[in-house]
Amino acid sequence: MSYRLTAAIALAAALGASWARAETSPPNTCAGAPAAQRPPSDVARDAARKPAEMLAFAGIKCGDTVIELVPGGGYFTRVLSLAVGPGGHVYAAAPDPKSGDAEPAAAKIAAEPGYGNVTVIPVTAAGLLAAPAADVIWTAQNYHDMHLSRLKVDVPGFDKLLFSKLKSGGVFMVIDHVALPGSPVTETADKLHRIDPAFARSEIVGAGFVFDAESPALRNPEDPHTAIVFDPSIRGKTDQFVFRFHKP
Repeated sequence: MSYRLTAAIALAAALGASWARAETSPPNTCAGAPAAQRPPSDVARDAARKPAEMLAFAGIKCGDTVIELVPGGGYFTRVLSLAVGPGGHVYAAAPDPKSGDAEPAAAKIAAEPGYGNVTVIPVTAAGLLAAPAADVIWTAQNYHDMHLSRLKVDVPGFDKLLFSKLKSGGVFMVIDHVALPGSPVTETADKLHRIDPAFARSEIVGAGFVFDAESPALRNPEDPHTAIVFDPSIRGKTDQFVFRFHKP
């Protein structure tokens, strides 16, 4: 059993009690990390997003360097920051702050007390190439966005760039909204913000990554997979796949 997976099992066992006390004691805090607090709105989402299980599955440990792709509102930015501690670092790769896709949350988090190990970088080839090699690359609910027609991203090429930024043995963690099998990737990304898990897996493996395992923690068989993820009928409770890959 690898060191990273052994650490993951130990982390999962250690987090059970502390996660329940998230309102007053930040969950999965690395030893020696500042007593930073998570907003109540983030804590309220823990039951749905299962951060302890996600971190354990990814094998996140103290001192890791993590590249987080498109941090959105910063939910996992805070979680990852506290998990890697002062000896680790989170590089939040965010869209251009002057663009219509701007995500200012990560920059605000980086300026908060206790989150000094967060650095915002551009989610561009130049921005990622300038970042240190990562132990973990993390993307939650946004891998499908790379297939949006308006962005015109060379996704296979981008995946190869991510492969180059990961240390040997490092983990690529992908969480995203499930689309129906065989769904056309661009059309489904545009209309529903979902992606066929089989397509995503094949595309990522095509860049050189090795598929390790899938976690069922965020699966929801009651999701019909036909509504946009922002629809009130399904928002916050979509069926999601959780894939772990590694770089040989």
